[in-house]
Amino acid sequence: MTSDHFFEKVNTYAHLSEVSKNAWRKLLREESYRKAESFIELGQVARKVGFVVKGLLSQNYISESGDATIKYFFPEGRFAASVAAMLSRTPSKFSVIAVEDTRVLSYEFSEFKKLTEQYRDIASFYIHYMERHWIVEKEPLEISFRRDTALKRYHDFVAAYPRLVKRLKKHQIASYLGITPTQLSRLFVSRK
Repeated sequence: MTSDHFFEKVNTYAHLSEVSKNAWRKLLREESYRKAESFIELGQVARKVGFVVKGLLSQNYISESGDATIKYFFPEGRFAASVAAMLSRTPSKFSVIAVEDTRVLSYEFSEFKKLTEQYRDIASFYIHYMERHWIVEKEPLEISFRRDTALKRYHDFVAAYPRLVKRLKKHQIASYLGITPTQLSRLFVSRK
């Protein structure tokens, strides 16, 4: 598998030199996961990051009621990980599971962190990635889940991921929105 697509995505955050790309390329491993197979298991001390080449992963946690809830989706071109667990070296509070048969390029986070200390451009990627996904995207999403109606959250989801909606089952979308499939159906009945 070529790493070209991987580095095209990385370059949307920071431009890497060929030396940096070659150093990072040595860490990349191709992995495949069948539908419903775990990339990261709940309670596992996560050690790797996966770049989704083909397929779809979801980040899931268990709610207080014991139900599995989808927190996030990782389609092609996204990096999947349990960043908080890797940084703190503690068990992950969620799992990352293949929604479809999925291929990833993975790398060991600890080895990647060493690269951030050796190569300024890789460190720049890491900073820009964390800023975009852990602050710029995450903060408004968290506010939306506390403030907006399920219907508004659904429309925002469809606007952000129009192609993803077609790949998901109704119960997966409902889980992401924090409602039941029946409640999701009622949203559309009440709109008619």
